[in-house]
Amino acid sequence: MPEPSPSSKRRGRIFRRGAAFMVLLAVAGYLAVQYVTGGTGTPGCEVVSDKGDGTRYEFTPEQAVNAATIAAVGTGRGLPERAVTIALATALQESALRNITHGDRDSLGLFQQRPSQGWGTEKQIQDPIYSAGIFYEHLVKVRGYAQLPLTVAAQRVQRSGYPEAYAKHEPDATLLAAALTGRSAATLTCEGRPATTARASGPDAVRAALVRDFGQDALQSAGAEVGARKATPTPAPSVIERDGRTVLLPVTGASGGRGVRERGWQLAHWAVANASDLHIKRVSFAGREWTAGNTDSRWRTVTASGAAGAESALGSVRIVTTH
Repeated sequence: MPEPSPSSKRRGRIFRRGAAFMVLLAVAGYLAVQYVTGGTGTPGCEVVSDKGDGTRYEFTPEQAVNAATIAAVGTGRGLPERAVTIALATALQESALRNITHGDRDSLGLFQQRPSQGWGTEKQIQDPIYSAGIFYEHLVKVRGYAQLPLTVAAQRVQRSGYPEAYAKHEPDATLLAAALTGRSAATLTCEGRPATTARASGPDAVRAALVRDFGQDALQSAGAEVGARKATPTPAPSVIERDGRTVLLPVTGASGGRGVRERGWQLAHWAVANASDLHIKRVSFAGREWTAGNTDSRWRTVTASGAAGAESALGSVRIVTTH
């Protein structure tokens, strides 16, 4: 067999180098996109146990938005934390908390619900608010669901071919539910890198998203109970401050059966979960503050000085957007 000519060898080397260079460009491009969007290469969000035992769950900004919506819909219906845990574990198993457009046969969305089985239209099922709501509607019809093993409760709603699969997600769902219902304080963080596919941003977008997930009650407080009588409800609406970038949410009264502390931390954690999508830069509540872009994204203790500190201490969630 004849030896390749020198020119052929040169062409081969050039081709190989060119191919290697293109591969490097592709990898660099992928990493850049993952950095900007907070994609699956870097989870971007984390929830930790408030027991100090080191238990944690890492997830993506997309998953965080969907988990926060599922929790908001559940608490908006006055359901207990256990219901939210069951819903989150189910969505973790069915879709990994992603609003997917495919599945087994005609299954769709967060809970892989099927239009052919009466769960709703394709458009409805692809709406996280609707799909979470219809899941809870079926769940509350399960007698004693809060006392049942999670796998049993979820299976009676879903009728899955793999009923035991829900159990493995219970630890992660429990951590998420504790944070997203507000029982666990300052335990959910995200890096908060702005997503390239984000919805409209700014205070108006934040308020619209709050109403979408929680209903109008998210933007006002109905007053607190005084002794054996109730004070006259005096709605305190949310405020967009003069800087044009800050939303101040009042949480001075009990809401949905939850106290001030729980309601405040639910709203604060919701804001952090939506930080990438809504370009939220900073969230403050009860003397703690989260800031996007911190290396560790921890909630830090802040001194209650000035108007911002005083309002935070008195029971307001302050959400600051990038613009």
